[in-house]
Amino acid sequence: MIAKKHIIDRFIKYVTIDTESDPNNPNFPSSENQWDLAKILKEDLKAIGLQEVILDENCYIMATLPSNIDYKVPTIGFVAHIDTSPDFTGKNVKPKIVEDYQGNDIVLNEEKNIVLSPDYFEDLLQYKGQTLITTDGTTLLGADDKAGVTEIVTAMEYLIQHPEIKHGKIRICFTPDEEVGKGAHKFDVNKFDTEWAYTMDGSQIGELEYENFNAASAKVTIQGKIVHPGYAKGKMINSIHIANEFISELPAEEVPEKTTGYEGFFHLHDITGSVEKTVLEYIVRDHDFELFTQRKNLFQRIAKDINERIGQQLITVELKDQYFNMKEKIVPVMHIVDMVEEVMKDIGVTPIIKPIRGGTDGSQLSYKGLPCPNIFAGGHNFHGRYEYVPVESMIKATEVIEGIVAKVVEKYK
Repeated sequence: MIAKKHIIDRFIKYVTIDTESDPNNPNFPSSENQWDLAKILKEDLKAIGLQEVILDENCYIMATLPSNIDYKVPTIGFVAHIDTSPDFTGKNVKPKIVEDYQGNDIVLNEEKNIVLSPDYFEDLLQYKGQTLITTDGTTLLGADDKAGVTEIVTAMEYLIQHPEIKHGKIRICFTPDEEVGKGAHKFDVNKFDTEWAYTMDGSQIGELEYENFNAASAKVTIQGKIVHPGYAKGKMINSIHIANEFISELPAEEVPEKTTGYEGFFHLHDITGSVEKTVLEYIVRDHDFELFTQRKNLFQRIAKDINERIGQQLITVELKDQYFNMKEKIVPVMHIVDMVEEVMKDIGVTPIIKPIRGGTDGSQLSYKGLPCPNIFAGGHNFHGRYEYVPVESMIKATEVIEGIVAKVVEKYK
């Protein structure tokens, strides 16, 4: 049994190191501070007894737990990312520990009146009687994905300390820059050398995911013409007005805040504009590849229609695919998902099998030849001040890892 204090101490050690990635920096990793945690993890992995611990020039940390059996079973891996989201600051994280939570409001920051309330975040009520780790209301927590990092390190340590749990060779990897979509870009699948792997990067306890969005970015640039407004008739072209027209042509109900499950969306996440030039930046998402293609085509059609109506080529659209639905790569090896479902049931966790409304390193790794479903890490409300994680969920996640490696031996003996 994992000691609660031990996993809390390790988690707090990791989340108090700022590793926020930078979407505007083309360097790899995108922020120098990711090296701070990477170097600590390298030493931690050596200290618990892992072998072949390597921190490479791109800030990937890989390590090996050798087999403790005398016959061959598949080598499997576990993956988590060390960076935190640039959506909200990860600097000066000050975690708060709430023991024996009773379903009440949690005051994160009294001075700023920031409250984590089950009236709004109903999932809190699942965790009555448990220990929660929250933010102080001024930063994110970093459970995405330092909970996953903590769980993998803790599980490896437990397996080393309990050789009676039989397992094959296990590989682990911690990646940089997942939050800015680059986490798998320089992942050396051949060097990792596993038959399949799992990302520990899901949310609430029980989540098990092998489907994710197809994803693209769309940059819409609208050129206008500025002249003195007093003499503008027939001459001025206000790019902001054209941008408004473009936005209104997209389905108003197909946005993140109005969709769920398998429903796709268009998400306008940034806009900069003046009369002379306006730029709209979108992300485009859908689980169904045909619908995903239709969504991208809609951008081009709207731009074409408006350009033809105005009689000038004022709108250009730049579309870039980001990642694809890993379901196509997982279904042929569905036993690697079924195995996790069995393990969860064995340890009293109810599997929640659902599509990811996003993407993980696992989706890109699956397309690089490494099938990689996603398992819960336990956190909630990622990327913001209301993020929290139940300690008991992290402990269960470590038990899932331990159960998987034992199940592989059982299945392939």
